[in-house]
Amino acid sequence: MSQNLIEKIVQRFAVGLTEGQIVRSGDYLSIQPAHVLTHDNTGAVMLKFRAIGASRIAFPQQPVFALDHNVQDKSEKNLEKYRGIENFAREMGVDFYPAGRGIGHQIMCEEGYALPGTLVVASDSHANMYGALGALGTPVVRSDAAALWATGRTWWQIPPVTKVVLEGSPKPGVTGKDIILTLCGFFRNDEVLNHALEFSGAGVSMLSIDDRLTIANMTTEWGALAGVFPVDERTITWFRWRKTQIKKCSSAPGADHMRINAALLKSLESVPLTPDPKAEYAQTITLDLSSVQPVVTGPDTVKTFQGIPLAISENVKINKAYLVSCVNSRTSDLAAAAAVVKDRKVAPGVEFYIAAASSEVQRESETKGDWQTLCEAGAIPLPPGCGPCIGLGAGLLDENEVGISATNRNFKGRMGAKSARAYLASPATVAASAVAGRITAPDNRFTKKVRAKREIHAQSGQAGPSVSILDGFPDSLTGEALFCTRDNLNTDGIFPGKYTYIDDFPPERQAEVVMENYDPQFVHLAAEGDIMVGGYNFGTGSSREQAATALKYKGIRLVIAASFSETFKRNAINNGFLVISQQKLVEKMKSSFHTDSLTVRTGWIMRIDFARSIITAEGKAYAFDPVGTAAQELIIAEGLGNWVSKTLNVNDNTKET
Repeated sequence: MSQNLIEKIVQRFAVGLTEGQIVRSGDYLSIQPAHVLTHDNTGAVMLKFRAIGASRIAFPQQPVFALDHNVQDKSEKNLEKYRGIENFAREMGVDFYPAGRGIGHQIMCEEGYALPGTLVVASDSHANMYGALGALGTPVVRSDAAALWATGRTWWQIPPVTKVVLEGSPKPGVTGKDIILTLCGFFRNDEVLNHALEFSGAGVSMLSIDDRLTIANMTTEWGALAGVFPVDERTITWFRWRKTQIKKCSSAPGADHMRINAALLKSLESVPLTPDPKAEYAQTITLDLSSVQPVVTGPDTVKTFQGIPLAISENVKINKAYLVSCVNSRTSDLAAAAAVVKDRKVAPGVEFYIAAASSEVQRESETKGDWQTLCEAGAIPLPPGCGPCIGLGAGLLDENEVGISATNRNFKGRMGAKSARAYLASPATVAASAVAGRITAPDNRFTKKVRAKREIHAQSGQAGPSVSILDGFPDSLTGEALFCTRDNLNTDGIFPGKYTYIDDFPPERQAEVVMENYDPQFVHLAAEGDIMVGGYNFGTGSSREQAATALKYKGIRLVIAASFSETFKRNAINNGFLVISQQKLVEKMKSSFHTDSLTVRTGWIMRIDFARSIITAEGKAYAFDPVGTAAQELIIAEGLGNWVSKTLNVNDNTKET
């Protein structure tokens, strides 16, 4: 069976496969990633780790701890938290990077944790960034991180894979930021939601690694779970450069780095991992890079973008500008901004904040003189790490202020007051706006029309191995369909936020308030044993686990939806609650039930055959992705925590024997 690049990388890191099993998109698998990054949330993961009864980390070389989010907070409470994480790292033998070393994702790249052909995860949504180096980087939730610490394993369902073909060459002045903002704005209707992306095409070779890091990082904002670039000569050259840089900074110049060394370069220079010629993809998206122009996105969303000439014509005055975060604070970004502000000053009334992605980036920028140029122009330096991009520390947007930022997100209220407006742009555009006092750019001559297209592919339906049903997992389930008719049903609708932080909120109370913000009638209509059917992007919004557990405690057997928020899906299965995607069935129900009601008892009796991966409803059959043994294990165990505890007990008993 032919495999695409995503499938090939996962094949390398899947565990427990049957003999000869070839993994494919849709499969639920147990995986053992090369590394798992946690940042300030390491403290929260430590609590989960202890709660499941774990006392030691299975593979101390697998986790990486990097303190980066709240590094400006010098309160004793935060410093105590940081000391606790550092002490835990020392006790467990885990690689630890203190506050001030930089943003975790940048460190993962600089220090060689994200290597080509490897699977690397992080309990942070911007793990996608590792794809710039040919690694499959993807986010996990905190429960997964705790399970990885304890057992080295978690689960993953290989998502649909989209091929993104980049053609042509970007014009001077067009950056990786402009390219990804264009993709986010041009294809803004969830075309790649919960997909993994493979970048290809002749245009890839025209992009620097820094451009690729920016693009891969912001595939998150485009809705994807991963964005992977091929390994080419630029990739190899970058690793050669990193090897030299590491030698320069090393206290033991003669010693080889553990990860970025001659052996790595030799392996990269051999035959790289590539997709098979007949590999399958859900769709192909093509973008002509020569048609991309510098753009501005916003306010308040990455889905609204416009070219620089139009943005300038609107004469949007700004209060703050930002060159910070993991997406655009590398040496080349600082250099681009410095070139714009050289011999100029930040406009009166504007605050321009800068922070390097890492301490190494800042040292290099200082050596080149770019950091000093920015500061002389009036930029306000912040320590290497996160900050205003996530609403922490100095420089947040005040009420009704306008900001332009080279960060990756501009959600309303994320960078400060909810009444503020935030725009996104490249470092050069942000710098030009900072000195002008309004949104502008170094060059406004671009007037191009974006040339891009999308082609959806019919799948060949290659059969995978038959589904093995584990003892304790049902061969089939039958129940009446309870249809919740709206798309984008968010977690606050499922489990209201006002209950989220009540620590002693028992299962029966969760069942009483489930769907309260969506439809108060739901609790009266729902019955034990119902099969709930939702629309598209079910469970979008916050990461609260109770959105899944409340449905489970209400007696809902499982949820079928056209598509799910990946975070909701992970939280559901991690809590022993099954979810299944089936778009055609949902479309059939939408056409069959024309109603203003939010919840409908349909009278449809559904039978779900797990051995055959078929849903039968109203005389029609609908196929779904097989529920593999990795997911079955979690459902049987009533959740990831119980599965880990059981696994640890089995391992301990085996050792004693």
